[in-house]
Amino acid sequence: MRYSTSILALATPLAAFAAPARFYGKRTDTDVLVVQFADVLEQFESSFYQTALSKFQASDFTAAGFVSASVPTELISVIQADEATHSSVLQSVLKSAGQQPITSCTFNFDAVLTDVATMAATARVVENLGVAAYLGAAPLLSDPVLLQAAGSILTVEARHQTVLNLLSGTGSAIPQAFDIGFTPSEVLAIASPFFNAGCDLGVTANPTLTITNTGSVGPGTLLTFESAAINGSSSNLFCQMMVGGASFSISLPLSACVVPQGIDGPVALWITSDSQPLLNNVRDRATSQLVAGPTMTFVDTSPQTIGQLVRSVSSSTNGTVTNGTVTVTTSTISPDQASSIISSASAETATVIVIIMTGKIPTGKLV
Repeated sequence: MRYSTSILALATPLAAFAAPARFYGKRTDTDVLVVQFADVLEQFESSFYQTALSKFQASDFTAAGFVSASVPTELISVIQADEATHSSVLQSVLKSAGQQPITSCTFNFDAVLTDVATMAATARVVENLGVAAYLGAAPLLSDPVLLQAAGSILTVEARHQTVLNLLSGTGSAIPQAFDIGFTPSEVLAIASPFFNAGCDLGVTANPTLTITNTGSVGPGTLLTFESAAINGSSSNLFCQMMVGGASFSISLPLSACVVPQGIDGPVALWITSDSQPLLNNVRDRATSQLVAGPTMTFVDTSPQTIGQLVRSVSSSTNGTVTNGTVTVTTSTISPDQASSIISSASAETATVIVIIMTGKIPTGKLV
């Protein structure tokens, strides 16, 4: 499958987008599905920002701690325009291949547009999800030109991610040296609760996972979860905690899912039925023992001054967005309490305690 580079070179002036893209040679069904999926995700992002900008006034932003409403509104307006442009280009690519874009999907953001603080926490998840989606799609694409085009969108989504990290007022601009990739099914585990009925992307969403306790997330936080996929006793279930750059997840008993020291930034979480850590690549990540997830949360341990110059907020505004709602999480405990919980949880306690007590995440295989 070959594409004309004229429309896919997204760094060119917008006038270049007027020329239609063309496919050369044989295209794969997977390539088409990936482009359709990416387009709907861009529609989702654009709709979220457009709805937020139309709802909130300047006073709503200042009430949420922003020094000036013009800073977030200007930046969010730019992000919204980028997402709309991405969607337009991806739809042109599909039409040039004789494929119709999926335009039947509509979205409902009522649960997370109750106030600016909740909107900002949601926006941060939305942008991290966009990065995870494009990063995870890379191994699925067979055409190198299309892969480059997707990469050029990914770099812009990462800039959006940095902006939203700073607008949170509690995070760092670039908290980790690496990001986390998600499969399409993992993306939909987080995004699909915002989709209205009738949106068929040809992808089955993973069961949704919700963090249920309240307060801000930090080292020592004991996370608790809810999912329709968790039936009966959870004594034999495991929490899988993934951070950027790690070779695999931190595997903990579900009853002892304690955030360790040494984490800063986005964290992806799954529930599995065995203790085998999940690999941090979408090609080889196991799905046979998946129960629910992922969901995402943020552990802000190194807030930066630049974000605090824009917005003055308490750490309680950090949010985890699942099921179309924002839940902020806490129940922070001491290292001694963490050790006690883990010791009684019947898992591989030695490795887990090393992680929690020292904050050092091992680079080898957990055994």
